[in-house]
Amino acid sequence: MGAVLEVVDLEKSFLKDEKRIVALRGFSLEVVEGSFVTILGRSGCGKTTLLNIMAGLLARSSGQVAYRGQPVTGPRTEIAYLTQHDTLMPWRDVQRNVEMPLEMRGVRRAERRRIARNLIETVGLAGFERHYPRELSGGMRRRAGLARMLSTEPETFLLDEPFGALDAQLRTELQAELLRLWHGSGKTVVFITHDLEEALLLGDRVVVLGPVGRILLDEQIGLPRPREDPENIRLDSAFIALYGRVSSALKEGAR
Repeated sequence: MGAVLEVVDLEKSFLKDEKRIVALRGFSLEVVEGSFVTILGRSGCGKTTLLNIMAGLLARSSGQVAYRGQPVTGPRTEIAYLTQHDTLMPWRDVQRNVEMPLEMRGVRRAERRRIARNLIETVGLAGFERHYPRELSGGMRRRAGLARMLSTEPETFLLDEPFGALDAQLRTELQAELLRLWHGSGKTVVFITHDLEEALLLGDRVVVLGPVGRILLDEQIGLPRPREDPENIRLDSAFIALYGRVSSALKEGAR
């Protein structure tokens, strides 16, 4: 398959107190359709800035970003974005939060209710349709956010450290849920994380970033799928060797 997302010589800078701050410089990346790419880096390396530009939410300073050959100049219906922070509407229950993108597209009430109910069941929230975000745990809110993102029927998912604030058990559960939803779907995923192990357990390919988005390592992850047993994967010699290479690249970026 060909590239669905193409980033060429991207630069982004901001002005703060009359001083120019460079977040990304000379960054280039191709994301192949149907792949699961994890982008790994320490805080401040430009990961979130990159995703905001890919999503069409932030203008680039220079360079090119294209989706299926078309310049990205604003949000696109083919691209869904799940941010680090909870963006559920507090005055809407789970059902109506998941329905919201469908409502904005003019989908009839009965149809959007049916679609939302199916998605809520898919992410394991059946029985919580009438609960408000304040009545849900952190993990349940993440599931609701995932269901809302899926309701847009996107081709490509951009996820910015979606599980970073969760405890280890919940993170593992939602990682498995995400892989289950993605596997065999033909969808494309770009997943931002600062967790090395998460990057390797989820992705087909890992891209390690250093300061201002400098690519320190770009490598295919050859671990077999489905990856249903993380404990066994961690003991795999290929995983251990790749972990070492990625860890070395991260240390290089910290110098």
